[in-house]
Formats: sequence, C-alpha cells, structure tokens
Amino acid sequence: MKYLSILGSTGSIGKQTLEVVNHFKDRFKVVALGAGQNVSLLKQQIIKFKPEIACVLDKKNAQILKEGLTALNNLKILYGPEGYEICASYPKADIVLVAMLGISGLRPTLAALEANKTVALANKEALVTGGSLIKKAIKKKNQILPVDSEHSAIFQLLCEENKNYLKRIILTASGGPFWETDPSDLSNVTPEQAIKHPRWAMGAKISVDSATLMNKGLEIIEAMWLFEVGLDKIKILIHPQSIVHSLIELEDGVMLAHLGPADMRLAISYALNYPQRLSFPLKPLDLTKMPLTFFPPDFKRFPCLTLAFESAKIGGSMPVVLNAANEVAIKAFLKKQIKFTDIPLLIENIMKLHTPIKEVDLETIFTIDRQTREKAKEWIKKYT
Repeated sequence: MKYLSILGSTGSIGKQTLEVVNHFKDRFKVVALGAGQNVSLLKQQIIKFKPEIACVLDKKNAQILKEGLTALNNLKILYGPEGYEICASYPKADIVLVAMLGISGLRPTLAALEANKTVALANKEALVTGGSLIKKAIKKKNQILPVDSEHSAIFQLLCEENKNYLKRIILTASGGPFWETDPSDLSNVTPEQAIKHPRWAMGAKISVDSATLMNKGLEIIEAMWLFEVGLDKIKILIHPQSIVHSLIELEDGVMLAHLGPADMRLAISYALNYPQRLSFPLKPLDLTKMPLTFFPPDFKRFPCLTLAFESAKIGGSMPVVLNAANEVAIKAFLKKQIKFTDIPLLIENIMKLHTPIKEVDLETIFTIDRQTREKAKEWIKKYT
C-alpha cells in the first residue's frame, strides 16, 4: 500500500489522479488532499477518500469546508501556503502528487523533496521558475517522477544505457486548435475557442498555453532540468494525433518513440505505480486506423515558443519573468481584456524590462514573480 498526498485535487490532473486511485483501491490510500477554492468538490473527495488532512487556499474557504464536514471529527483542515507545505511533507505520505496551478506549486514541491518524499510532478512551473533549487533539494535517484505526458515518455525511454548515448530529445506538440489557422485570424480568437483542445482534457490555463504553444515552451525548460540536457539537445515537432508522446535520438542515429492513447491517466498511473506497470482500462491503440504525421513548429505563428527558447537560453531569473507574465496575460485574455495575439506581445515587452539575475534563491524568485505581475498588469492598463 502506498500513501498519497494530492495537491491540486480539484483540478483536471487531480481529478484524474483520484480516478486512478479509485481503480487501484488495494494499492493506494489518500492521506492528504489540497485544493484552491473549489470547496464543494473537495468536500465530495474528502467524503469518498477519507484523508487525514486537507488544505484550501485561505481561512474563509477552510471555515466553509469545516462547516460542511462536521461529522468528520478526525479531519484536520489547513489553509494557505503553510498548509500546502504541511500536506506536502506529511509524515505518512510516500508519494506527493503536485498538480497545483502555476508558481504556487514550487514551495510544496521543495517541502516534499526536503522531507524525502517521492514527487509525482504535474506542475511544470515549479521547475521552470525554481529548477536550480529543486535539483539541489533532490535526495535520491528518481525522486521526481514526471506526470506531463511528454516528460513521462522521455523518462521511460531514457534507461541508463540510452542516457549514455543521448543525442537529442524530441518533444511532440499537438499544435493546439490553431496550428493551421491563418495568422491574420488569430487576433479574433475567443477564449471559448482557445480552451477547446483537440486532443487533451485540460484546465483553461493550460489549454490556452497549448493554443499559444507556450506550454511546449515551458516543457522545454522543464526537460532541461529533469534530464540535465542543454537547449541545443531539445527539439520540438508538431504531431497533431498526440499518439507519439515524445522521442529520443541516439548517437548512432536510432530514434526511440513512446506511443500511447492521449489520456493523462496513463502517465499518472505510471508515476504512482513506478517502477511497476499495471493495467488501466483504456481502449488500446490500433495503428492501422490512424496516420502519424509530423511537422516543424511555426515560430512566426507561435511567438510564445520563441520567447520560451530565449528565456531558456538566458536562464537565471528570466524563466520566472516568462512564467509570471504569461500567467497574467492568460488571465487577462480569459477575461477578454486583451486579444489572443496580445499574449506574446505582453510577455515580450515585460521580458525586455527585466535585467536577468544569474543565481536566484527562493525569496528572489517570489519577489521577481510579484514584480513581474505588477508590471504586466500595468502594461494591460496602458495598452488596452
């Protein structure tokens, strides 16, 4: 039996994780759940999975949750950043799945690593903003198990032998809903169109990231930290079918690919059950009924990808700026305050205002994050 702490349990990845847990009832026990403000769903999850502790965003939501669970006297309810860190380092937890949104996942990830937990990481922003700190906090081999489908694929392909002969990592991208859209039409894209991903079931923020290809840009930085490779060893391919989740190229010219259904529960199940592979009820692939096509990315159509490469090349504090400006831009786009094409424009302008810092500590990361958000909001007020 493995004991789990799930942070971000009411989000898309969190809900799918609990589906996996529910399927493997005899293998997993949830001891901690963390969510934001979706108290209603968290309450249902608590009643079903009976964790020992739970955490929400703030005191107000904690009180609402407490009032709705008066019968569960043994449940400890926490709130805020400290509460999430307590859930992440909870003594009974073997695996901490971090699926929180944005930079909020950084502190809990560090807390889990420092408490010697295995981290199933579905929060790419933690590595994007604090990769150097996370690498220093790792205490054992394979302590971080990636949950992103692309990075899970690379992790599975990179056995010890292949690591020694790795020439290149190739991350695949579906291209999102607009990869064939005429660039002149992108300024008219609505939030409703942007969040309709053609292949994956995801939350609004990551769906917009996929539509701009910023998601793939963040995954480039994530891959650099996870697999300790330089930017020159990472390539992007557009693969609309989302069947090949990623590839590696070896020194002798051989390419190895990871194929599977476009279902996040596969990557989640792999991370939770690692190093075992257990059967999960999904429709198997039939390669005779599906074409597999690949295309180079269009950097002009998707300038966010260019900005991510630039940020990765500069390093240091610049990915923090990239991430914060992107989050503000997406929030503004979803509220219809800016156009879809304003997202990269905002990010580029905010990046130009920043003087990179080579070495960053945790306090500096959050200071830069806060300052960047303020500048991004000022830009929106000024130019819209």
